[in-house]
Amino acid sequence: MTHLPDQPQPADRPVRRPDPGEGLLVPGRAEHQDESRPEHRAGHRSGRGLDDVDGGRPRWQRPVAVAVIALVTAVVVFGGYWAVRLATNVDSLDLSANGTSGSGVDDRTDRLQILVLGSDTRSGSNAAYGAEDDSSGYGQADVMMLLDISADNQHVNVLSFPRDLLVDIPACTDGQGGGSFDGRSGEMINSAMRDAGPGCAVDTVNEVTGLEVDHFMLADFAAVTELSDAVGGVDVCVTQAIDEPKSGLKLPAGTSSVQGEQALAFLRARAAFGDGGDLGRIQAQQAFLGSLTRKIKDEGTLGNPQRLLGIADALTSNLTVDRGLATVPAMVTIGNRLKDIDPAKVAFIAVPTVPAADPNRLVLDEPLASELFAALRSSADLTTPAADVPAEGVPAEGVPAEGDPAAGSTDPTASPDTGPQPEASSVPVVVADGTGGAGVVASLVPALTGAGYAGAGSMPAPATPLTGIYYGEGLEEEARAIAALLGLPASIAAPDPSVYGVQVYVGADAAGGLDQIAGPDVSGAINQTADEVSCQDTNPFG
Repeated sequence: MTHLPDQPQPADRPVRRPDPGEGLLVPGRAEHQDESRPEHRAGHRSGRGLDDVDGGRPRWQRPVAVAVIALVTAVVVFGGYWAVRLATNVDSLDLSANGTSGSGVDDRTDRLQILVLGSDTRSGSNAAYGAEDDSSGYGQADVMMLLDISADNQHVNVLSFPRDLLVDIPACTDGQGGGSFDGRSGEMINSAMRDAGPGCAVDTVNEVTGLEVDHFMLADFAAVTELSDAVGGVDVCVTQAIDEPKSGLKLPAGTSSVQGEQALAFLRARAAFGDGGDLGRIQAQQAFLGSLTRKIKDEGTLGNPQRLLGIADALTSNLTVDRGLATVPAMVTIGNRLKDIDPAKVAFIAVPTVPAADPNRLVLDEPLASELFAALRSSADLTTPAADVPAEGVPAEGVPAEGDPAAGSTDPTASPDTGPQPEASSVPVVVADGTGGAGVVASLVPALTGAGYAGAGSMPAPATPLTGIYYGEGLEEEARAIAALLGLPASIAAPDPSVYGVQVYVGADAAGGLDQIAGPDVSGAINQTADEVSCQDTNPFG
């Protein structure tokens, strides 16, 4: 990596950079997973498996947190009315398990990320669904979805994390006096909540994605049977008839309306969909959620306060949120921001994964996962090419906003005008020329120094095919500001702890000018939007 003079660094010139996003996240190895845990994928059976029988009660009747699936719909489509009643039902805990009390965003105007969790605990009122030996206390996160709301309320992403995904879990302390827990490598993401509560799940998602979760909602169990009955059933579609004894799901081929126990079976089934693993179940849950959203919007539920309140009560009797969300004003704020969302702008996404060494586990699919997370850090709009989407909330340093009378040319090669100079930045910036001698690099250092980066310099570097911006610890916003200054998509900025300051590594793709650089197209990560009707592929071996 590139290092400035007099810095005690391990190298004095940049090494060849990998493609941006490549290798940024190092998932844990499957052999580190404690196979005594109850989690498993299709084909992996244990004494504590999802589909076993305990005391004559089908084990599928565990609280699979399908209430959380419905809760996401409620958050997306309900207005402030339900939020008032919701606030009377919920408990609250700290947002983080590392001492952070809140993200500091303005819930009224800023982009928001809300982690929606579902617990498999059998404690308390959930005892009817199994013994506490199966799962007690906080439980594990059977459902983990990140609800991402754009600052302009025009886009909502629902990002699903498979429970079998292996990640590194940071050190966490239980704010309720349950003790402190060391970090763990290569653990299933659903276990992050088990010891230190939902705050540890928040910290884990923050580390995995590079995003910053602002709130969480945790439901240990709620009656989806009651919700589906309250709306008169939810339409679902399957490609072939299903008679799946593990879940009790029985459906003919084509479209059916499910409610009560059949709605519950549809949402918790694994063996019935796709390849019998968690990814097929996620897609079925997303389809159900989209269908429920359309039904609530189309049938006038939002204009019927009595019906709306009944549905809200069915969803929230076992809800826990972070302390920043546990007030009537906070609930009303979120509800009012989302009540008019267009279902076509609600995108359902599954984190890109591939099988781990243990085929019953998953790891992040790189570089696709890093590209997706980088795109989300840049903007909540995944449908517009990344090069056309400005970074949300990160203005370029020294560059007037578009439409500002003071705005001049955005060409970084243009000579700086004689107007007021930007505030100087102490962040060291190096431009590494990996183009093989193209002339584009010569103009970048003057552009950076003119924008206040007085210490900017350049140096030759091994050739690389793709341009990237790499930054040291704590310098993400500076890196994104530099990307905006140079007209580059913020999604090409990536952390690298070996970098001192910020490094702009210019590759062969910029030989014709920086305007040729485009961020990765991650629109293919969207499984469906809430306005789309999808039919689920069935698993012939389920």
